[in-house]
Amino acid sequence: MFNTSYIEISKKAFKNNIRYLKKIIGNDIRFSSVIKGNAYGHGVENIVPLAEEAGIDHFSVFSAKEAYDALPVMSPKSRIMIMGMLDDEEIEWAIENDIAFFVFDMGRLEKAVETARMLQKKACIHIEVETGFNRTGFDYKEMPALIDYLKKEKEHYLFEGLCTHYAGAESLSNYLRIKNQITLFKRFHRYFSRHGLNPQLRHTACSAAALTYPNTIMDMVRFGIAQYGFWPSPETHMFRFQKDSSDANPLRRLLSWKSKVMVVKEVEAGNFIGYGSSYLANKRMKIAIIPVGYANGFSRALSNTGRVLIRGRRVPVIGTVTMNTLTVNVTDIPGVERGDEVVMIGKQKRLSISIASFCEMSEQLNYQLLTRLPAGIPRFIVT
Repeated sequence: MFNTSYIEISKKAFKNNIRYLKKIIGNDIRFSSVIKGNAYGHGVENIVPLAEEAGIDHFSVFSAKEAYDALPVMSPKSRIMIMGMLDDEEIEWAIENDIAFFVFDMGRLEKAVETARMLQKKACIHIEVETGFNRTGFDYKEMPALIDYLKKEKEHYLFEGLCTHYAGAESLSNYLRIKNQITLFKRFHRYFSRHGLNPQLRHTACSAAALTYPNTIMDMVRFGIAQYGFWPSPETHMFRFQKDSSDANPLRRLLSWKSKVMVVKEVEAGNFIGYGSSYLANKRMKIAIIPVGYANGFSRALSNTGRVLIRGRRVPVIGTVTMNTLTVNVTDIPGVERGDEVVMIGKQKRLSISIASFCEMSEQLNYQLLTRLPAGIPRFIVT
């Protein structure tokens, strides 16, 4: 197979998550599947067809490069929206290919209009407004000049969306900040409406906002981490737990990450294992070498602390995780041999290792671990 590990993506789990999230937002709200970061590590080529099967026809990415990568696996009926990086020379490509994009400063807006005029084709724009995140978006004080320009050039663009992004809707500590952002966004919308500029879609909610602030669910929701089976935070999960009155977790993880034993060997007591002197064998030990290391997304921080599953047992990582390998202690597991399945994330028999526990051991966020899984690891759809 020419690989040292592989990832399985559960079709059943994905469909379950989409059903649950659609139930929350309602049938009349457009669902935009956020597929930035290689679909949060799950593989754009896997998630886009699965999403379309589930009735989703709108996708959000960060950059023109991500849009370019997504187009070949999308149905012609689906739409794509670039939320972030778009160079001036890429604007022409976006307009020609009917790709929508965020506009958050006058420079990009003017370039979009100029290009649309040259192509004699309208630019499909989503105007992002600054409500308190302080990253990208038009400030309220820019509104008079923005409105004047939009009125003057209205034949060169389609005002598809008005949007913003919340500054930490996943945390209760940001409650007041989020409420202020909601209020300011409504003020922006009224300003546009008073001047006869009405977007087709208002969208402000990401996963965390949609799950915890119902009034952020407007005409479209941009679902990222939740569609892949992860709660944006424990607080978000607790809110939904109280809201839904269910003991079961309604979200299902899609991703399992597996490898196999490369070699099994014995080490005599008193010998150090691996680089340096971080692990000393205090008795005769049997160890297994797994062909996965930090170059493959298994953090070096998991040295002497990580766990994997082999033969239905949880076994500890010992010694330093290297670029391409990790070592585990299989002394107490009879019969371990070359080729045995190894689970880094996922289930094996009755045990499992979740992304959350994996992240806790390596002090990474779910988002970090998922998006750092190399694109070169093959991904397969399973039922």
